[in-house]
Amino acid sequence: MHEYTERCIRAVQSKDARFDGWFFVAVLTTKIYCRPSCPVSPPKPQNMRFYSSAAAAQQAGFRACKRCRPDAAPGSPEWNERADLVARAIRLIKDGVVDREGVPGLAAYLGYSTRQVERQLRAEVGAGPLALARAQRAQAARLLIETSTLPMAEVAFASGFSSIRSFNDTVQAVFALSPTELRRRTRPTDVAGTLTLRLPFRAPLCADSLFGRLAAAAVPGVEEWRSGAYRRTLRLPRGHGIVELRPTASAFVECRLTLSDLRDLTAAINRCRWMLDLDADPAAVDELLVEDPLLAPLVRKNPGRRVPRTVDGEEYAIRALLGQHVSVATARDRAARLAAVHGLPVTDPGGGLSRLFPAPAELVGLGPAASVPPDRPHGAFPRLVEALADGTVDVSRGSDWLRARAQLTAIPGIEPETVEVVAMGALGDPDAFTTGGPGVRTAAVELGLPATPAALARHAAAWRPWRAYALQHLWATDSLAAAPLDQECCGVC
Repeated sequence: MHEYTERCIRAVQSKDARFDGWFFVAVLTTKIYCRPSCPVSPPKPQNMRFYSSAAAAQQAGFRACKRCRPDAAPGSPEWNERADLVARAIRLIKDGVVDREGVPGLAAYLGYSTRQVERQLRAEVGAGPLALARAQRAQAARLLIETSTLPMAEVAFASGFSSIRSFNDTVQAVFALSPTELRRRTRPTDVAGTLTLRLPFRAPLCADSLFGRLAAAAVPGVEEWRSGAYRRTLRLPRGHGIVELRPTASAFVECRLTLSDLRDLTAAINRCRWMLDLDADPAAVDELLVEDPLLAPLVRKNPGRRVPRTVDGEEYAIRALLGQHVSVATARDRAARLAAVHGLPVTDPGGGLSRLFPAPAELVGLGPAASVPPDRPHGAFPRLVEALADGTVDVSRGSDWLRARAQLTAIPGIEPETVEVVAMGALGDPDAFTTGGPGVRTAAVELGLPATPAALARHAAAWRPWRAYALQHLWATDSLAAAPLDQECCGVC
């Protein structure tokens, strides 16, 4: 996007918020970089420079605008729509892999040399993995400075910096303010270790559908809908946490995080954004889907549908298998029994959460009598948890979509429909699609779409690369697809 100069100039001059996060505009005369929608008067075209990431702008010597806060813009949808090396690398960097394991660790996840990863990121994003991770650390530091009363030394190490000096230098360089000056501009309001943040997104957002589907499948003890917010426990790299996500009338989702280790802040935020699909470009999705006259009424009625995802790919894969050939309620009950017996207990003073969903390693060796639902004849459940535990199957955000599908398909008893559900919710493939399931067949009949799987698949080819979003519209016609959100508690808590 940032290479199309004329289009970028028009977006900046019209202050088009749809392009926030797609690219960043830097001003040569002020050495400041902004979002395209920055409220200040647009600079002259000859003074504009365009970058694909905040990290690239920072590396070129520009500092963040204090009005539009470009470092806090929604992420570029490009990295969630693609499955190539660069997109996989950026998804892993967002999850904090570089902060935890360095560039060699990132390269090992991707299966490439560090030199190859560096070269491809610099060529396409304009910054290497260390610069991208540095920009992310700066944003995490800003969040902690502005929303907490933690001492600056704790903020520095919690946001991933290795020293106080590098923390001070980075904050000064990126925001043109010292950490102390940043805190003076705000009034931190953290309560008992809880951080309150805003997660921005591109409008529109069909919140009822998104949160309703999460609430309908919520596993008691692990997830709940309470007082107008979706809440759940988080298994994070260094500890655990509890998140509360509340839709608002503004262009952000309110997020309240309680973490056992503040160094997990960046990972927790990005996993929540991933779960809610907040970096999607709904305008591009709806523009394509509305071209189908049979699907258009659903799209116009509920624009901005998102694909509900997961904060943990392995958990999602296990739950998808438990839900194979059964209703949402039955799948939820099966997962709840599994979590109640094998999940790690947690304390939740603000609600009814009590468990982390068990990790695959904690489920290896379980038999049918160990509170595990009756298994398939092919023994898919024990095979899946063993494959997830030893890494034979990789369903993380940075995995290769085709390879992950092949790995899941190789396990006897896992059906193609389940593989596509995992590809959609865990891997984040926007084109994942299944013609199976009663919900899809019922919707097809109601809308006048082809009723047979083969004919529906041919018709759905016109929805590429957004078939996962089209599937959300089809599923929404099912009365059991989402829980009501106008109650104090949706009944699944």
